Amino acid sequence: MANNQTVSQTEDGIRLKRWVKRHYPKLSDGEFHKLCRSGQLRVNSARCRGDEILHSGDALRLPPFMEPLQQEAGGKKQETGDRFSLGDLEKLRKRIIHDDPDIVAFDKPAGLAVQGGTGIKKSLDKMAAALFPYDTVLPVHRLDKETSGVIVFAKNQRAAQHLASEFQNKSAVKEYIALLRGAPAQKRGVIDNFIVKGKVLSEKEAEEFRRETGTRPQRAITNYEILGRLPGILSWVRFSPQTGRTHQLRLHSAFSLNAPIVGDSIYGVGGSIMDPTLESIISTNKLFLFAQRLSFRHPKTKKTITIHAQMPDFMTGVAKFLEFKS
Repeated sequence: MANNQTVSQTEDGIRLKRWVKRHYPKLSDGEFHKLCRSGQLRVNSARCRGDEILHSGDALRLPPFMEPLQQEAGGKKQETGDRFSLGDLEKLRKRIIHDDPDIVAFDKPAGLAVQGGTGIKKSLDKMAAALFPYDTVLPVHRLDKETSGVIVFAKNQRAAQHLASEFQNKSAVKEYIALLRGAPAQKRGVIDNFIVKGKVLSEKEAEEFRRETGTRPQRAITNYEILGRLPGILSWVRFSPQTGRTHQLRLHSAFSLNAPIVGDSIYGVGGSIMDPTLESIISTNKLFLFAQRLSFRHPKTKKTITIHAQMPDFMTGVAKFLEFKS
């Protein structure tokens, strides 16, 4: 009896060989090509060469002795051959908040790295590339792994160059919502200082650093506005960063405003002390920093578009408890 499979919507655009290696990782290249030559592997009842591009709904016929990779005991994910599962791809596809021929935007969940690296098992850039195999998917800006919200990828080189220019020239407008432990002294203001190696420096300290090391620290500028607060305990803040330094908002919260972001495991030491009930409500291993809105000129139309993301559930629950509306 033939082993019949159907290509899922998530795998639309994938090449036949990659599909087979994803579902049958133990099959060698030689065995794969032999199945194609002998007609034992067919796509929509037709013989195949092995380099065909598959589409959602395509019917694949495989030899009966080939068993697809099953879910392992204990509930582990079905492996794709990459470091993420088909389930992961389907979840990500549902988090697409804008998609056109030039760009795709996701509502990134907290805990998902944007790019791969040492010790990172799955990353948004590789998953996005798997979702859009026809395109050259390229990241054009960054979010920390712990930060949730809007992130945009270019789908071709021309769009990537345009969007990179938008961010470099500060034409793109970013807005974040954060919950801070404590209360900044002013309701709104501009933080303007320097960041180097995870430290915030004043202009004088930055000049001393430059003289000693020969390296000029990067200027970091953030506009902020308090949207709501429990006096002296917690503050909801809107951040509009004018520059994009690593951990800029986390550092500015902790050291410039003396009110670290809730859930910040790196710079979150200190801040307000609250009663056990309130502490239990905000207690989480997730960072309360959310990229709510991003505006930029579209690479093709040159018209300004604004993309919004939904506040994650772990922040929404606290916002409702504190009667905060963004």
